[in-house]
Amino acid sequence: MKKVVKAMDEFPLWLKVILALPILDIVWAVYRIIKGAAYGKVSLVIWGIVWIILGWAIFWIIDIISLIVYRDIKILA
Repeated sequence: MKKVVKAMDEFPLWLKVILALPILDIVWAVYRIIKGAAYGKVSLVIWGIVWIILGWAIFWIIDIISLIVYRDIKILA
């Protein structure tokens, strides 16, 4: 699972932004769940589940801002 996290971390910025758009943001929700499981962080798994439920409506904006500022998914991940 750590290989999946590393591979997603190495995506080019343009692809990360596309995946942060509404509906496609579910990819980052799954990323959070996988990263939480790989590193043993229960809170990250919970945030991933919440992201699946509310990410398409609200949280995708947080992902785009995080990508613009940090060039990576850093907030709640």
